[in-house]
Amino acid sequence: MSFNNLDQLYRQVIMDHYKNPRNKGELEGNDLKINMNNPTCGDTIQLQLKVDDGKISDAKFIGEGCSISLASASMMTQSVKGLEVDQAMKLSGIFSDMMQGKEYDEEEFDLGDIEALQGVSKFPARIKCATLSWKAMEKGFKEQGEA
Repeated sequence: MSFNNLDQLYRQVIMDHYKNPRNKGELEGNDLKINMNNPTCGDTIQLQLKVDDGKISDAKFIGEGCSISLASASMMTQSVKGLEVDQAMKLSGIFSDMMQGKEYDEEEFDLGDIEALQGVSKFPARIKCATLSWKAMEKGFKEQGEA
């Protein structure tokens, strides 16, 4: 597949998650709730995670922002469901490396749709948009002593 076709496919995946977000909404109950914003561009997110016995059993988000931040939140919530907290944190590290243009272990996790965000690394101003929901998850687990 040519670079242009791959780039177009990635854009379609990002727009699909933006227009049809997965896991958008709120969880009922006293689950982990993290609010974060990106003051640079005004993106805001409230991430909610339900953790049972060290495993993420559900994840939802609400927020406002650009297509990249909301698509990334959709992809992130989808990818961490069912993972142990330490696996989710490791995946977050892999995502962070990808956003910084660093090499990452492609064998450890199937990134699925998340790979579509790889091109964001070429636009430093947009990296904070893509990482907002991931940073919210990290913050929540660190505050709770899970990470």
